[in-house]
Amino acid sequence: MVKKNVVLEVEGITISGQLYLPAGKTPYPTVCVCHGIPAHTPTPGDCGYPLLAKRICREGFAVLIFNFRGTGASGGNLDILGWTRDLKAVIDYLCTLPEVDKSHLSLLGFSGGAAVSVYVASRDSRVSCVAACACLAEFTFVTEVDDPQSVIDHFRDIGAIREKNFPLSIEEWLNGFRLVRPIKYVAEIAPRPLLLVHGNKDETVDMSHAHRLYDRAGEPKQIIIVNGAGHRLRQDDRVITIVLDWLKSQC
Repeated sequence: MVKKNVVLEVEGITISGQLYLPAGKTPYPTVCVCHGIPAHTPTPGDCGYPLLAKRICREGFAVLIFNFRGTGASGGNLDILGWTRDLKAVIDYLCTLPEVDKSHLSLLGFSGGAAVSVYVASRDSRVSCVAACACLAEFTFVTEVDDPQSVIDHFRDIGAIREKNFPLSIEEWLNGFRLVRPIKYVAEIAPRPLLLVHGNKDETVDMSHAHRLYDRAGEPKQIIIVNGAGHRLRQDDRVITIVLDWLKSQC
């Protein structure tokens, strides 16, 4: 396994990531992993996504993990429409690599990253399939609050909004969350495969979101509800096994 650091520039913002390449004959089926919206200040030394990337890579996939703007080592501020442009730029980058099998380019998203994955895949035919874990049907926790400034203050407190004068317009920032509504776009992924995985004990995104998305999605589609699983599905070995088996079935 080979690990390479990746640095992209999107709209003048540095997007930082890591590419993991397996041994064996190229090109490789490829998985782009999209993390969720941070709920708290990052834990120093959190190796969750690198460990996940290595596990997927050991199954013969090239894997890219990266930080959306406003998170981790990437620059900028949390902006959900900006996240969709970050993901498009990452896909653009992957499609330039000779190691990447362009016919097998999958998105694996978690929570907010799953929502962004659905939105981007609905508009980008280069994505061959989507695995969406703990995916929101819509961002009501942002768009339906009585005090939007409190949401801004929360993300500023945890370091996801870093610039004093960002956003210039709270209403425009909120409109991004209103636009990136997976429930509106999930049907457009078909006829490419979609996997929805959700825990029945999810304390952040109710299980009803998964059922709503499944009902709206086209074929082929699959939904798996994991008994006892909460929101942080990347930490649940059962979930990762399910996702890996599904990804391998798409190759």
